[in-house]
Amino acid sequence: MSDLLRGDIREIPAASNVEELAKLKAEGFNVLVDMTAIDRLKLGKLPRFEVVYRFMKLDAATGEDRGRAEARCAVDEQPVLRSAKGLWPNADWLEREVWDMFGVKFADRPDIKRLLMYEEFSGHALRKDYPIAKRQPLIGPKSGDKAGSPSFNILKPTVTGE
Repeated sequence: MSDLLRGDIREIPAASNVEELAKLKAEGFNVLVDMTAIDRLKLGKLPRFEVVYRFMKLDAATGEDRGRAEARCAVDEQPVLRSAKGLWPNADWLEREVWDMFGVKFADRPDIKRLLMYEEFSGHALRKDYPIAKRQPLIGPKSGDKAGSPSFNILKPTVTGE
């Protein structure tokens, strides 16, 4: 029985992450369940980040979970990771989240956009060196209404033509 069927963790090299992930898909791990990162700055480990992919073998006929796997890839602040969205389309959103929260970039995604934070947000909120007391620019509705005004906090009913 494969070690991955028991849910073991596989360490994969950053330089060949897509090739290693393709092997997992070929072994039947057809669902990318989750993707995140760990900032190891205060753990004293190098490289600084570890990107974690979690997979499942889903039997399409029965809906049964046939096994789980996890792949971990250590990367620095200028990673050589390539996108996994060609293997699992939902990786597009998960990679955007990893970049948005941790600042981990993907070599073949130069135009990645924020997913959880607003565009004006400065920095990456889940990094261990992110200043906890940092003030961010306040944003509001495009109408210019101030926070606290009824138009900011309450949805306005739309008036339909008579």
